[in-house]
Amino acid sequence: MSRPPLPAPQAPLPSAQARPAGTLRQQGREPAERRTLVVGRGISLQGTVTDAERLVVEGTVEATMIHANELSVAQGGVFKGEVEVEDAEVAGTVDGTLTARGNLIVRASGRLLGVARCRRLQVEDGGQITGRIEMITEPRQDAPRPADPSF
Repeated sequence: MSRPPLPAPQAPLPSAQARPAGTLRQQGREPAERRTLVVGRGISLQGTVTDAERLVVEGTVEATMIHANELSVAQGGVFKGEVEVEDAEVAGTVDGTLTARGNLIVRASGRLLGVARCRRLQVEDGGQITGRIEMITEPRQDAPRPADPSF
């Protein structure tokens, strides 16, 4: 039995400089260009994770993670430990301390056990939070400052 031929290579995407302003995600990077760590189903990881911009947990992670933009725990995924991110989406289980400087979304299948700190919280019907929730109320470091009225 023969395999079909591979598709012809496609032209590369235009560079970021050729794109209109405002079309790039945070930190000026496309999703494919961000440093992403994916822990697949059936995989377990223990240790310290640093400098990942995005962590996708489909298996099990026991770690301390700092300096990330996004955490996504898929349905069936488990994150144990302490994590500080910009935005988090939990459809699996987080057991420990999760700090989301921006949005925290707990999906209907999501469970959060321990401490959750966030600026904005969304919990779908069926999502569970067991523990303590702390809302971040101080102004963001990267937020634009109001104009000086003395001018």
